[in-house]
Amino acid sequence: MKMPVAFLLLLALLNAMEVHGEASEGQCDYKLALDPRPHSVSILEFGAVGDGKTLNTIAFQNAIFYLKSFADKGGAQLYVPPGKWLTGSFNLTSHLTLFLEKGAVILGSQNPSHWDIVDPLPSYGRGIELPGRRYRSLINGYMLQDVVITGDNGTIDGQGSVWWDWFNSKSLNYSRPHLVELVSSEHIVVSNLTFLNSPAYNIHPVYCSNVHIQNLSLYVPPNSPYTVGIVPDSSDNVCIEDCSIAMGHDAIAIKSGWDEYGIAYGRQTTDVHIRRVHLQSSSGSSIAFGSEMSGGISNVQVDKVHLYNSLVGIEFRTTKGRGGYFKDIIISDVELDNIVTAFVACGDCGSHPDEDFDPNALPVVDQITLKNVIGTNISIAGNFRGIQESHFTNICLSHITLAINPASSSTPSWVCSYVSGFSDSVSPEPCPDLESSYSNSSSSACFSLLKPYGRTAAF
Repeated sequence: MKMPVAFLLLLALLNAMEVHGEASEGQCDYKLALDPRPHSVSILEFGAVGDGKTLNTIAFQNAIFYLKSFADKGGAQLYVPPGKWLTGSFNLTSHLTLFLEKGAVILGSQNPSHWDIVDPLPSYGRGIELPGRRYRSLINGYMLQDVVITGDNGTIDGQGSVWWDWFNSKSLNYSRPHLVELVSSEHIVVSNLTFLNSPAYNIHPVYCSNVHIQNLSLYVPPNSPYTVGIVPDSSDNVCIEDCSIAMGHDAIAIKSGWDEYGIAYGRQTTDVHIRRVHLQSSSGSSIAFGSEMSGGISNVQVDKVHLYNSLVGIEFRTTKGRGGYFKDIIISDVELDNIVTAFVACGDCGSHPDEDFDPNALPVVDQITLKNVIGTNISIAGNFRGIQESHFTNICLSHITLAINPASSSTPSWVCSYVSGFSDSVSPEPCPDLESSYSNSSSSACFSLLKPYGRTAAF
């Protein structure tokens, strides 16, 4: 199929990935050099029909099987032209670009028989919503290298309304699928697309390294149950930037495994940079850490973000039996608008996968910095509830100004228990456990955390 010149030029920028650069402030500051794929085919060449009614699962599977033969020849691209391409779940291959042209829409089938059933992730031990197995995601990858999912603002639409109805009516046999899930894979780019109506998560990199998610729009209706945008899970070297996300539950949720399964799997989420994103969450948090965090979460930088029209702005969730940790997390340059509770750290949030968890596996929450924050129309500034046996420590607040909604004046601005930390230039004044100033403290934790965020790992 002959491609237009403009399209070929776009290929040269977006198709494949060979990343190099020097570390500066964070993971997003690596410069991506994307080389073109030498081979390209259209989904039309495999009998696909873009009428929104014809099932094209076999066409996608056959096209990717064919392109697998080019993995050692520089990789290949699967081009999806304008149209509505109905499909069930399918798997990608290494050294592949999936390119959705403007006007191309991949539609997830609303027939559950078109979605494969797979085993639970080992760091979870069961489906996240139901015991046992789970539906495979719409677009999948396992142990892949060098995968790009991109386009000229094409769309991936999960048509999730039937899944939401089944979830609400408790008629699901397995946990719901996601739109994109990449497992144990490296060098991943997802960019320049719109994601709509996911059954559950939109993008779920799990056990992955070197993931760059950029310039996406993700949307579901506000009442869609427990829908989540981007979920880095037991993964490292992750960049999320320049995205607009509006979800029923969490916009971005950072995770690392569930209780004894996550502890045994033992893979943390680390070296994550989130910047220049606009996030909205109807019933959850704009940015959530946990509650499944048993492998640990560390070295996370969040900056230049706009969080709006959400139940919670930024939330850390954990509970007894989780183990794991949150540590070395810096969140700065945040604009909050119309948020019920700006900051939450919760030591009794989340359920357990089964009765085999160890209640003595206590999570550690330490060295969390929140700085340079401005908020308007906030009901509660902060709710920090640590664990009696494992206090949340070194919570550092700096240059935070929150305009509290006058209708909330009878509610305490800050609620704290089993937490300690430091503050400087915070309004309204935080609770006493967080009022110690940096200069009066023997701890250097806040000073060290407020230094520029560095990187040693490379893409």
